[in-house]
Amino acid sequence: MPATFQDLVVASAAVAATRSRLEKARILAELITSVTPNELPIAISFLSGQPRQDTLGLGWATVGRAEAQPADTARLSLADVDATLEVIAAESGPGSGARRNAALHELLGAATADEQDFLRRLMLRDLRQGATEGLMVDAIARAADVAADEVRRAAMMSGSIAAAGAAALDAGAEGLARFHLTLLRPIQPMLAATADDVETAVAGYGEAAVEAKLDGARIQVHRRGDEVAIYTRNLKDVTDRLPEVVARIAALPGGDLILDGEVIALRPDGRAHPFQVTMSRFGSRLDVDDGVRQLPVTPFFFDILHHDGRDLLDLPAIERFASLAELPPDLLVPRIVTSDPERAARFMATVMEAGHEGVMVKALDAPYAAGRRGSAWLKVKPAHTLDLVVLAVEWGSGRRRGWLSNLHLGARDPNGGFVMLGKTFKGMTDEMLQWQTERFLDLETHRESHIVHVRPEQVVEIAFDGVQGSSRYPGGVALRFARVKGYRPDKPPEEADTIDTVRAIYERGR
Repeated sequence: MPATFQDLVVASAAVAATRSRLEKARILAELITSVTPNELPIAISFLSGQPRQDTLGLGWATVGRAEAQPADTARLSLADVDATLEVIAAESGPGSGARRNAALHELLGAATADEQDFLRRLMLRDLRQGATEGLMVDAIARAADVAADEVRRAAMMSGSIAAAGAAALDAGAEGLARFHLTLLRPIQPMLAATADDVETAVAGYGEAAVEAKLDGARIQVHRRGDEVAIYTRNLKDVTDRLPEVVARIAALPGGDLILDGEVIALRPDGRAHPFQVTMSRFGSRLDVDDGVRQLPVTPFFFDILHHDGRDLLDLPAIERFASLAELPPDLLVPRIVTSDPERAARFMATVMEAGHEGVMVKALDAPYAAGRRGSAWLKVKPAHTLDLVVLAVEWGSGRRRGWLSNLHLGARDPNGGFVMLGKTFKGMTDEMLQWQTERFLDLETHRESHIVHVRPEQVVEIAFDGVQGSSRYPGGVALRFARVKGYRPDKPPEEADTIDTVRAIYERGR
């Protein structure tokens, strides 16, 4: 009997309930071997915490408010759920919101209570069950009896763990070998780990490339003959949004290319606009021609994966950089190669003075490990901290079920009260989750669905990478990449940082 959607939900809960990576992989492998071939890509995507659709057009408010009486018995198939999500994602034009909500309500009405909970978290990409893509690679390798590295490479070449999984279970290692670097088919980008300071990062390599870390949008650019295509870090085609970049790449001499880099909006003096400004151009399909005139974006590249018929991924970084250097200098991210930590620190200071957000430190002998986050690339950014007050907390899901997890953070208003700046669930240990659950239940004032509102008495130290403008929060600003550094029982809320301090950080960033 093929696995049902309910079977997948049960497997997801079992994965969340264990800390053993081997047991997680066993549970996932058992589930994916029990689904039909047509539903296998759906199962892998769902278990990875991602619907197959790029965007559903459903926000937290819509999904959170959607109410439907749970079904008494499980009857949904994986294909049923995927088909409804496809309908929701395809809705557009006048009345699309109402039609999307109707489809959502119908789907929830056909689901049991456990299935409803899974669906809500899946649609909001908030599953947090512990089934990361790396774990899915292990599960697929186990299920198909192939090497995990073969699955990982096929996933990065295809840009899809689901496609790699389907090939592995269909034809084993032979099926995985069919995937290779192909022009106009994006691959997953290489990712970076974090280092505390540039001196330590460089000293760890002996000699390294140190380059400016731009606060832009990641792009992967392919050129085959006269055709140019541009993809996001999530492998979405955005070619039509960046005509000025297309024109620049099309005009380059030479042949086929695959380039990795960033696109960024620059001021007339050459300094970078805030990240939000770049994204306002990069993220919009509307009025592209007008956007190019008013706010052109500039590409900068830091790696090259293919050049004139030759794949370069497996070459050491120093050889790829030499090939990349054949591009015009104004297309290259500023970079030095050094073994001197002090020189690296001076370079970082120069980069920061120019308005960039930090540096990347890269091993010179490392291949391009697409789709992986490892020690070959390290990002170094100065972290800010603020002492803020917890205004509310959300019940966790997945492995954090039963604990209060997501914090609503507020800065002190000098005129009275607190101004919300955003939320975070990052940086919390299990001990911290247990402590804060007890603490905030003692401070509870009332509840709204999964949100526990608390008396604004607990101060928490928050690390963050920057402040951006926001129309979502009442103060007009929000923190970027906020994470918990620690609680401050020594500080009363009257000594928390003010909204004026946060706005001053935002203005300096601008």
